[in-house]
Amino acid sequence: MGAVSVEFRIERRALADAVAWAGTSLPARTPVPVLGGLLLEAADGRLRISGFDYEVSAAVEVPAETPVRGRALVLGRRLADVCRVLPDVTLRCSLEGSRFAVDGGGTLFGLSTLPLHDYPAAPEPPAFQAAVDAAEFATAVAQVAVAASRDDTLPVLTGIQIRLDDERMTLASSDRYRYAVRTVPWKPEHPFPEPVDVVVPGRRLTEISKSLARTGLLRVGLNPSAAGLIAFEGGGMLTTLRLLEGRLPRYDRLFVLDGATVAFAEREPLADAVRRVAVVAEPNSPIRLDFSAEGSVLLQAGYEDDVASQRLPATLDGGADMATAFNPAYLLEALSSFSTPWVRFDLLGPGQRALLTGAADAAVPCPEASDPAPAPHRHLLMSLRPLA
Repeated sequence: MGAVSVEFRIERRALADAVAWAGTSLPARTPVPVLGGLLLEAADGRLRISGFDYEVSAAVEVPAETPVRGRALVLGRRLADVCRVLPDVTLRCSLEGSRFAVDGGGTLFGLSTLPLHDYPAAPEPPAFQAAVDAAEFATAVAQVAVAASRDDTLPVLTGIQIRLDDERMTLASSDRYRYAVRTVPWKPEHPFPEPVDVVVPGRRLTEISKSLARTGLLRVGLNPSAAGLIAFEGGGMLTTLRLLEGRLPRYDRLFVLDGATVAFAEREPLADAVRRVAVVAEPNSPIRLDFSAEGSVLLQAGYEDDVASQRLPATLDGGADMATAFNPAYLLEALSSFSTPWVRFDLLGPGQRALLTGAADAAVPCPEASDPAPAPHRHLLMSLRPLA
């Protein structure tokens, strides 16, 4: 038997949760095997588990008994599989030579390790500049992520832009055909002298925000003049994410729809109708919405013999009927990103921009009223010309 170079004891559930969270940094596939490892560092009654793939790093610290301090690099996905099948008991984990042992409830696993000297050092996180409610941040990320591009040929459009100023954090994404914006309040710890805009990988940010949603207060670290990193920390969990190069197109003018016709519909019934009617729609064919001044909206889709329609109550401000059309998948994703009972449409006409915002009811503001502050969540869609 060789000398034990690291040993710690920890509850199975605590280890499984920590491994699962740190494992979010592991790449699905990599030509560099060492990047599939999780670094385990035991010392002073704490176990630190971290992963890094050059784009994202994740680290978490949990209490543990640490009779022998030390480090080990273990294949992350294999360790996660082992943690899932072990009984809920206190585990003894140790490293002897090149074999990492996990012993609990009479079950013993021996895992091979990876060479520590080949493992890259994770970057130092930038200084924390702000704090935001973790649950609200996760909701905001999910609401704007639906408008991010899935096409990697232009990476900046797959990202979510984060803008920080003295009063708010603004998240935005666009794939050229739609543009989603959501603002959330934040608490600046060290305010920037001027607003800062960065673009963060959308898929990664969505995963990170979900995993940190229950941590209470989420701290955000950003140094735009440094190595192009953003950091998030909450509940003992820390992650860094490399920024994307470039900026999204400006949206301030796009969201001004002077002279728009305003319509309201109940959100959930409308979303259900879109799902139903779109069953007969061909790929990339539009779903038509005919808003009537008489108080309804008629949804229609299909062509020739395969058609579907449904009429729902709606309100229309302006007197004249309005017909428009949308990509049904885009429309459904936009509607699903809201949580309000009603949705408001600001319509310029077929083939032009349409702005969707959430609403508590169908109250149309008086023309004489002063312009209200922008809604915290807005979703811009390019409408299509409806088929005759």
